[in-house]
Amino acid sequence: MVRQELVARQLDEQIAARYPVGQRLRILDVGMGQGTQALRLARAGHTVTGLEADPEMLKVAREALATEPAGIRERVRLIEGDGRETGVHFLPGSFDVVLCHGVLMYVEEPDAMLAGLARMLAPGGLLSLVVRNADALAMRPALGGDWAATLAAFDSPSYTNRLGLRVRADRLEDLTATLAGIAAPLYAWYGVRVFSDNVSNEAGLPAADELERLLAAEERAGRSEPYRRVAALLHLCGVRG
Repeated sequence: MVRQELVARQLDEQIAARYPVGQRLRILDVGMGQGTQALRLARAGHTVTGLEADPEMLKVAREALATEPAGIRERVRLIEGDGRETGVHFLPGSFDVVLCHGVLMYVEEPDAMLAGLARMLAPGGLLSLVVRNADALAMRPALGGDWAATLAAFDSPSYTNRLGLRVRADRLEDLTATLAGIAAPLYAWYGVRVFSDNVSNEAGLPAADELERLLAAEERAGRSEPYRRVAALLHLCGVRG
């Protein structure tokens, strides 16, 4: 919940900076998972297309969508498909905003996928990426006292995620170069989960007032040096030229 809320606030900030208040945007959410951001943006009045390769995740998203009012349901289209094949499903320039959150860590060679996502954007469109921060991979095992894993994390962008899968992290420097090369240069970036990364997925949320203080601290750290550089996740926003 903390991650989704922080990313939502950051994304809303970038949308507000680029588009007039009240403009209904065409949004593509690639690898949308259970549809948290897609449904939130549809509730805000935007037209959202969700692309998801995992049939089980797609089922969860469809079930969640089915509970929404008709006016929101009609603004959402859900498609089973791979984010590396956006050109199969959509024409270039079809969207104002493209989201790709928590997906790149599963893609061995992400540059071609990112180029495809950039092609989906209309001129001036916003590309929003959430990735695992390779420059901070040692933080989680170190704070947990696992020194062997900490030392290994300095030398490899690979790590084992909380699902037990071996996946890959990205570096800000590398993605900055990639975004420049696909004509969607980096416009802004944030850290996500600077202080709360080691909290267990099973841990309950704190009381409302404490949760708001946690979010305020994370939000401030996520846009401040040097804190954002050691965040577990990076949220990068590129703009299509």
